[in-house]
Amino acid sequence: MLDATLKSQLKAYLEKVTLPFEIVATLDDSDKSQELSALLHDIVSLTDKISLREDGTDARIPSFSLNRPGADIGLTFAGIPMGHEFTSLVLALLQVGGHPSKLEPEVIEQIKGIQGEFKFETYYSLSCQNCPDVVQALNLMAVLNPNIRHVAIDGALFQEEVERRQIMAVPSVYLNGEVFGQGRMEAVEILAKIDTGAASRDAEKMSGKEAFDVLVIGGGPAGAAAAIYAARKGIRTGVAAERFGGQVLDTMSIENFISVQETEGPKLARALEEHVKQYEVDIMNLQRASALVPASSEGGLHEVKFESGGSLKAKTVILSTGARWREMNVPGEQQYKAKGVCFCPHCDGPLFKGKRVAVIGGGNSGVEAAIDLAGIVGHVTLLEFADSLRADQVLQNKLNSLSNVTVIKNAQTTEVLGDGQKVTGLNYKDRTSEQLHTVELEGIFVQIGLLPNTDWLKGSVELSRFGEIIVDAKGQTNIPGVFAAGDVTTVPYKQIVIAIGEGAKASLSAFDHLIRS
Repeated sequence: MLDATLKSQLKAYLEKVTLPFEIVATLDDSDKSQELSALLHDIVSLTDKISLREDGTDARIPSFSLNRPGADIGLTFAGIPMGHEFTSLVLALLQVGGHPSKLEPEVIEQIKGIQGEFKFETYYSLSCQNCPDVVQALNLMAVLNPNIRHVAIDGALFQEEVERRQIMAVPSVYLNGEVFGQGRMEAVEILAKIDTGAASRDAEKMSGKEAFDVLVIGGGPAGAAAAIYAARKGIRTGVAAERFGGQVLDTMSIENFISVQETEGPKLARALEEHVKQYEVDIMNLQRASALVPASSEGGLHEVKFESGGSLKAKTVILSTGARWREMNVPGEQQYKAKGVCFCPHCDGPLFKGKRVAVIGGGNSGVEAAIDLAGIVGHVTLLEFADSLRADQVLQNKLNSLSNVTVIKNAQTTEVLGDGQKVTGLNYKDRTSEQLHTVELEGIFVQIGLLPNTDWLKGSVELSRFGEIIVDAKGQTNIPGVFAAGDVTTVPYKQIVIAIGEGAKASLSAFDHLIRS
């Protein structure tokens, strides 16, 4: 099952296992069960700390659980955790085997203290780059607290279950049989939802902090760069982010970050966070800003308020809240989000295997999505509003070579159709003839660009007609002491490398403002 190189790497990791435990597998005569059995035998052959039984009685086949004598651990994989989930498997083996997590000590103690009964089920796909974060977080929580049980389920392998629960986006998490959440989540985010007093405690703690010299709002590439450059000046620096990593977390492949030939968004996001943590930066994650109150006088403090109820004050502020996926804003879109309306073809594409889907948008993102999906689904219909595609010609050539793709231009999507549970089609208007048409399908992937996250800034900072923060060559906004950087600004070309440069520039400008005032 595992090649020699992977076995060698895994053997080195398994040397960190200190506590013996057993793998209990539930198998049958199917090919997938035999494949899983081969994988598990490979694992136990690499260490004498792990044993294998194949007499499990789990309802899902194939599956396996990790059990340590004397410990009540509820951690199960339903399926074969390869692809992006192989790392989740390795971490689970290490953590059940006694190797400590890198999670902050206070978060570990919070997990251990959770009371109640929490039975989590996570549906993932092997090609989803966001799924491992959720799987790994819940696996660790199951290792640390016997009140928490977790089953990680390969949605592509358990299609009947996915159909029954109408799951059309991954990761999808269920708690005690009810929908808990969808999309990327880390341990602290999950804790915030099940530990009901956490938000108020965090808000109170936040409001009690001393004023910062530089306060960065947003934890994407621009925010990370701004924080590092500020901290290196030896001044009091804070970062408050809704999710550290920002839009990068939703990016599958990155091949244009200079000096790094190829990487993945989540990997780069983790590297950014780890780099920031090398300095004395106060990182406040899961904090969504709700208002900016500029200083009332020159040399005064700016205040940023948050939805949690907390607030922070600072001599200078750098706004780097990034952007989010642009939506179609048509009837049915909100109703069928994650029920057929999707934004990540890499994550959710495998759930539509053999089915009909549409891609909305003919730019690079849309055409790339159509190409990727064509290898999985039955048929792709790409709808472009303009009279020609905007994607690079090399991508258009590849798209035109695919037999299961239909391209419709001058198409304005007017409505998402569904049966109350899931998407069944869409309506579009031919902008040339004004005729209305219906396309029957099961999935819609929206790829029409980004919107700046500036709704909370209206009335405080000058914005362009597109909602971007207007900045000068130094990243200064119309408010003295308030700067901005990255995709949220009027700076053209929304690229990671540009955002990092702009974050550094805004930070240097903020420091210059501090020493001059």
